[in-house]
Amino acid sequence: MPIMKKIQSLGTLSKIAIGVVIGATLVGGVATAAGQFSGAVVNACVDNSTGALYANAGSSSTVCPAGRSAVTLGSGSGIKAIVPKIEPSVVTVNVTASDGTGDTGSGEIIKSDSTGSYIVTNNHVIDAFAQDSATYKLSVDLSDGRNITATIVGRDTAYDLAVLHVSTPNLPAIAIGDSSTLSIGDPVIAFGSPLGLDGTVTAGIISSLNRPVTTQSDTSNTQSYVDAIQTDAAINPGNSGGALTDSMGRLVGINCAIASLNGQSTSGSIGLGFAIPINEAMRTVNEIITSPTHTSTRPVLGVYFDTSYTGVGAKISQLVTGDPAALAGVPIGAVITNIAGTRIPDQETAIVKIRSYAPGASVSITVTLPTGGSKVYQLTLGSAPSNS
Repeated sequence: MPIMKKIQSLGTLSKIAIGVVIGATLVGGVATAAGQFSGAVVNACVDNSTGALYANAGSSSTVCPAGRSAVTLGSGSGIKAIVPKIEPSVVTVNVTASDGTGDTGSGEIIKSDSTGSYIVTNNHVIDAFAQDSATYKLSVDLSDGRNITATIVGRDTAYDLAVLHVSTPNLPAIAIGDSSTLSIGDPVIAFGSPLGLDGTVTAGIISSLNRPVTTQSDTSNTQSYVDAIQTDAAINPGNSGGALTDSMGRLVGINCAIASLNGQSTSGSIGLGFAIPINEAMRTVNEIITSPTHTSTRPVLGVYFDTSYTGVGAKISQLVTGDPAALAGVPIGAVITNIAGTRIPDQETAIVKIRSYAPGASVSITVTLPTGGSKVYQLTLGSAPSNS
């Protein structure tokens, strides 16, 4: 397929090929887990207008306030109850060339009012259109079958995110969850249009959290960094940009990558899928929507890494004067081995971990000093335009 990503080595033990949902390669090690939704029953209420789900906590009653309908989650009928509420918020994203060829991805409506609606997807889904709008056109298919021309509000190549806008007003927006509350083993549901099959739903669990994934676009040669959610929910080419929700139907991730066995040029689901955590994504999305220039920012440590270093950790080869690492007194030649409690085996992991924070966040880094021994530095991350 023409829209591709390359994922770099993450320095782990076993080797697999990982690709974006529209195909790719990578080296990394992952662990998988299989599972289904538990038989536990949770009562909830669905807002009849927005489709948002609300827990009916501490009660076995299915009585809901006015304007909301009762559903039972976690039982065999749980997913069936959620899907009709979420599907109207999920769209198919089409990038179509003048000769009729092209690709499809997925997206979700995250905000809508009387003036129009905002949709989130992956940057790599719309990258060909962004590079050559004379050759390609951009549109979205709604769940009711309507095809609508879309425009790009803004995009962030570093986080593989893009915000689209359609003039259609008052569309149902998906409820936003909290990815910081996720745990390994939590049930999740993936929505999207794999291989152009719109309205596809799959389910699984969270297999791992904070999985470092780096990707590179074949279209524009830009690199993205994701502190990813790993899931065994089936994700396939075309799911890129689609919703990963929790068991209450709240958006917790943006599907962005899948894995294949080493050496395969095309990828299909083998139970190894990856998503951008929604807390990380929404910081960028909100900046793109609210910024006068429709741009976003990224956090800055202010170091360059030694790409020839083959030891454990990320070796600093250069400091940027006036940036956080230099101001904190971190020396050139120091090797970062830990960031905020996360072990850092290589420079890719260091970059992914730093990029998971917002500008202005306070972060501790542990380094092995050039003179021997280790030291912990506490510093405040700076800010820079994300696409620079």
